[in-house]
Amino acid sequence: MTDQPRAPRPLPVVEGNLTRRALVKAAGATLGAAAFAHALAPLTEWADDLSVDQFLQKHYREMSPEEMQQVLRRLEQQTKDDYGADVHIDDVRPQPGVQFAYALNLSVCIGCRRCAEACHVENNHDRPSGNSYIRVLEMKKGSMDMEQGRADYDGPVPKPDTFYMPVQCQQCDDAPCVKVCPVEATWKESDGIVVVDYDWCIGCRYCEAACPYHARRFNWTKPQVPADEINPDQAYLSNRVRRQGVVEKCTFCLHRTRKGRLPACLEACPTGARVFGNVLDPTSDIRWVLENKRVYVLKEELGTRPRFFYFFDK
Repeated sequence: MTDQPRAPRPLPVVEGNLTRRALVKAAGATLGAAAFAHALAPLTEWADDLSVDQFLQKHYREMSPEEMQQVLRRLEQQTKDDYGADVHIDDVRPQPGVQFAYALNLSVCIGCRRCAEACHVENNHDRPSGNSYIRVLEMKKGSMDMEQGRADYDGPVPKPDTFYMPVQCQQCDDAPCVKVCPVEATWKESDGIVVVDYDWCIGCRYCEAACPYHARRFNWTKPQVPADEINPDQAYLSNRVRRQGVVEKCTFCLHRTRKGRLPACLEACPTGARVFGNVLDPTSDIRWVLENKRVYVLKEELGTRPRFFYFFDK
């Protein structure tokens, strides 16, 4: 007698938003505990620094203070094990009454790229790739079209008949990257900074494709940073060493700025082209620039409402 094919076991219904956590629950209900653990193995082995605990970790906004502290200590130990460096990772929250914004004086930027270098070091970027959250574009005078700029320029700077336009995350109030994330791994915080929960990111790169400013970076490999070059002052949502397979971005150095310091890129600028601060503070430099200079935003026609502004002295 010929065996009849068995009817497939029905899958559990996943209600509400389809998040990574919901998918994990559905898989566990379908496979059973032993098979579920075995099924997770390939997901954690493709990136050497992704553990099962990390994969099953709650979303940042769901964790209790106690759970967050456990995660921070685990990440510190993981950095010690993987890189041989002692670091301290904080959970730095937004300050009440603060709305951050950035402005850049294109009249005095000389294209030296020291801002990009400072970003590279401050944010524990992969050393072989030279990655940075900042691209400095060499632009022809008379145009603000960033798509016509060159990021691969070389030789002495500044060159005649050109100006230089650093571009990084614009921290948009209507951010396309946030809208497309299928697991809500990226969102906008109350002080205006768009952040990423790197332990929740699934690496689909939808956000990278959606960003009109080319401001997100994907970690194709595990970052390589010598122990003596790792910046030990880190934050969960900022400059901790990001694992392979996630998309990362500028956070206005929130591990610094939420503690009253300035972004590393601003401190590195030799010409004073960069202005940063709290727009709700009427005495701040950024407030003065916005009230007294004719400022521009990139790709205004897209309606993303950036918090990064550009201006000229004349």
